[in-house]
Amino acid sequence: MDSEATFFQMTGITKSYWMGDEWSPVLRGIDLTVREGEFLSVLGPSGSGKSTLMNIIGCLDTPTSGEYILHGRRVDDLAPDELARIRNQEIGFIFQSFQLLPRQDALSNVELPLIYAGMPRQQRRERAAEMLRRVGLENKMDHLPNQLSGGQQQRVAIARALATNPTILLADEPTGALDQKTGHQVMDLFHELHDEGRTIIMITHDRHIAQNASRLVRILDGVLSEGAEDDA
Repeated sequence: MDSEATFFQMTGITKSYWMGDEWSPVLRGIDLTVREGEFLSVLGPSGSGKSTLMNIIGCLDTPTSGEYILHGRRVDDLAPDELARIRNQEIGFIFQSFQLLPRQDALSNVELPLIYAGMPRQQRRERAAEMLRRVGLENKMDHLPNQLSGGQQQRVAIARALATNPTILLADEPTGALDQKTGHQVMDLFHELHDEGRTIIMITHDRHIAQNASRLVRILDGVLSEGAEDDA
């Protein structure tokens, strides 16, 4: 890993929403630089702006003001089709609620981003199977989500996020729906992925989960700061 390579840089990022008859600020001047291969936790309570920040990092939303440079390119200069390609191929999303298709088996769920990427059927099925083996679910490929435990569903979601070999993983409360033991198992998998050189950004309200990362920032009322207080 080149510790000096900048993956993305945010400067003065704000985000406000029109609420009733006035603008309501959610992010207030965020400055954040992430290096390639970092494992970063963004720690904050509900309503702090952490999910909004993740959506902007993942190009799912746009800031009201400020500059976001991803891989040396200003995101607001990119065309919609290029942003769609980045979301599909360069960013792997992992959500608390898993967001699996209930009527599709594990293999088909992992295949989904590869379909959008235009990969041929046989190749994408091989890739999806490889990713499920990577997360220890080689015997669950034909199982529907409701036939899997919460931890297994999260592993399917991680396999899906890895399918396009993204340059960054964005995880929003990845252990929030899991018991403590299963949450630790998911964190062990994150550590393995980080050791392989993956850039990981994890959003969480849980200080103990946040401390799994090699770097921690705290967000409170839309303001970002390095580190976290003991009562976070």
